[in-house]
Amino acid sequence: MQPGTGKRIAFYAPMKPPHHPVPSGDREIARNLMGLLSSSGADVRLACELRTHDKHADPELQARLRRQAAAASARLIADMPETDLWVTYHNYYKAPDLIGPAVARARGIPYVQIESTRARKRLTGPWSSFAEAAHAAADAAAAIFYFTEQDRFALDRDRCCNQALSRLPPFLPADELPAASALDGPMLAAGMMRAGDKLASYRIIAETLAHMPGGWRLDIAGGGPARPDVEALMAPFGSKVRFLGQLSRNELAAAYARSALFLWPGVNEAFGMVYLEAQAHGLPVLAQNRPGVRDVLKPGSYPDPEQGPAPLARLAGALLADPELRKDHAAQARAFIARDHLAPAAALRFWRTVTPLLEGSA
Repeated sequence: MQPGTGKRIAFYAPMKPPHHPVPSGDREIARNLMGLLSSSGADVRLACELRTHDKHADPELQARLRRQAAAASARLIADMPETDLWVTYHNYYKAPDLIGPAVARARGIPYVQIESTRARKRLTGPWSSFAEAAHAAADAAAAIFYFTEQDRFALDRDRCCNQALSRLPPFLPADELPAASALDGPMLAAGMMRAGDKLASYRIIAETLAHMPGGWRLDIAGGGPARPDVEALMAPFGSKVRFLGQLSRNELAAAYARSALFLWPGVNEAFGMVYLEAQAHGLPVLAQNRPGVRDVLKPGSYPDPEQGPAPLARLAGALLADPELRKDHAAQARAFIARDHLAPAAALRFWRTVTPLLEGSA
């Protein structure tokens, strides 16, 4: 019997609902989490679709969202079907959970969070009200699951009472690995094309390519408003760089399967699902040693950002020149994903922490 069989779970994602029309890593992870819980035998319902995200520290927006959240909480307290557990994904200072703690308390059910963050420095300044709300929601959680060591540090520092902190490594929504890449195609990069951190990663890729001699090729998967900027960065390399556009899940899987390695520096990535996907296909990954990113990469040596693009270029050249080296990296990467980053391992970790909470509330 699955560990969650018969359990009724209310799921909420204040940052971005899983059915939001705009693709993003947040939306993908919310969907994966709902799928994970459902595949464990639980009856998972999306409790609310209110998005509490305040991108620009707007007091009027925050006040309006608080009113909407209070109304939604009242409705759920009165009308929510019998529920055993409330799960909130991604509570943080720009998108606090203004609903889950109140509903869980009123209905007498355990309240847990996945990927919650605490940011003391935001308790003053324009987001202070929402940061306080995010901290209060974190305090209300009987358990918080963290994805990365970077998140764990602040959660442990500010842990409330006897709150459980449990590691939940980011996972792929699959029970087994996909087919391995033949490792004989071009390099692959994949990321949304937007200003800020994503464009910064593309800029590092261009700088890396400028250091690489020889007959390399690069495919780029992704789209977005900054595509003209990315195209300008890659223009000096002509036909050696090919733009694939925004790909579907199946199309991206096919791109992994025909590539030789995966190149994505990872500027300010929380962790990056693309790293898990690439390694599941056996692609050697070229990334920089950054917080969050390092949590989802197989053990190895990755250059620090301060070293610049030259080390990435040297690693890429070495891997492209040596098929046996690529195969060795591929075997290690696939073993790493199979051990810690597929759905069965994630489900076991989740229920190991949550089951005692459910027994205690029965």
